[in-house]
Amino acid sequence: MKVFETISETTTFLKENKEKGKSIGFVPTMGALHEGHLELMRRAKRENDILVVSIFVNPIQFNNPEDLKKYPRHTEKDKTLLESVNCDVLFFPSEQEMYPEKVTKVYNFGELDKVMEGANRPGHFNGVAIVVSKLFDITIPDKSYFGEKDFQQLAIIKKLVKMEDTPVSIIPCPIVRENDGLAMSSRNQRLTDYQRKLAPEIYKSLKMAKEKSRTMSPAQLKTMIKNYYDDITGLDLEYFEVADDEYLQPVMSWDEKAGIMAFIVINAGKIRLIDNIRII
Repeated sequence: MKVFETISETTTFLKENKEKGKSIGFVPTMGALHEGHLELMRRAKRENDILVVSIFVNPIQFNNPEDLKKYPRHTEKDKTLLESVNCDVLFFPSEQEMYPEKVTKVYNFGELDKVMEGANRPGHFNGVAIVVSKLFDITIPDKSYFGEKDFQQLAIIKKLVKMEDTPVSIIPCPIVRENDGLAMSSRNQRLTDYQRKLAPEIYKSLKMAKEKSRTMSPAQLKTMIKNYYDDITGLDLEYFEVADDEYLQPVMSWDEKAGIMAFIVINAGKIRLIDNIRII
């Protein structure tokens, strides 16, 4: 595995390989790798000649400085995991390398970044879009792989690629879960033992919402989920939303859109856990 810390050496190496006709699969990460990341990488490896992974904890997508400070960093462990999936190139830049000057760009995603995570984390998706656009320019991938756990982020990136006419295919990948249903996330490492025991309630409540959607309206589901978490000490509901799967706008009835998802954010102490499930 080649490890590059500069933009120039990364792009030079990858351009040389593209000129030889080799395809590039790219998985952007912030490190603290887990099985969910590795599944993306295995698929990228199968579908491309070269697997490129980036590890960069992107400061401009954190609207909570404490969250940035506490984000887990396990560089040596991450490198070992990358070796295990036969990663070809690790791009591991510093903040100075990525942002030598103050970032001022502002994207307009319409209503897509105004709801759910966008409403609760102002500026978050602008920071995501800036770093992903830059990473695409650096790694020049044919395909890039993203997990559906961060469904709104995936929608933003799909729109970003259209807006900038970037020649990359965005490949959505299913959520990878622990045996007890908890969606895999780097944030799970920060859970206490007690919080970890409670966390499977998140997916349990989503499955219940899907089941009850046969007989309940979206509004009734939202009330049911609120009441569900009112009875669980240690997990606080930040939001539960029922929305279409393209523009992520709230729906009031099941016949309103062809594709409908349920989205949830739970706070376990100061740790935000997100998940979703397809209803239709």
